Amino acid sequence: MKKRTKTSSSVLLGVCLAIPLVALSAGAPLAAQQRAPQERIAEGSVVGKTDAAIPGAIVYLKDTKSSAIKTYIADKDGHFRFGELSQSSDYELWAESDGLQSKHKSISYLSSKNDYHFTLKVE
Repeated sequence: MKKRTKTSSSVLLGVCLAIPLVALSAGAPLAAQQRAPQERIAEGSVVGKTDAAIPGAIVYLKDTKSSAIKTYIADKDGHFRFGELSQSSDYELWAESDGLQSKHKSISYLSSKNDYHFTLKVE
């Protein structure tokens, strides 16, 4: 009959306890990445009655929580983009050009989406 020594038992116990800790720590960065907030963006284009792009249109983004308004001047293709939107605020979005205005669009903090694409029609 083989006699166990105290040393071999404690080494075996240490190895058994270390394996689950290594497995848990290996998965921690992945779990943290999944919980990390993602960038929330609103982008799209500004068009007129005939669906032609309106370069130079002014696009407004209003944070309804703070009433802060950001603006963006649409590029040559009528495109705009707002990044780094808060996950805890509601937003209103609209465009203006030559005294005309598009309908207001909304982004709710309750939505789980992070990418919003809008076509703002100025009429």
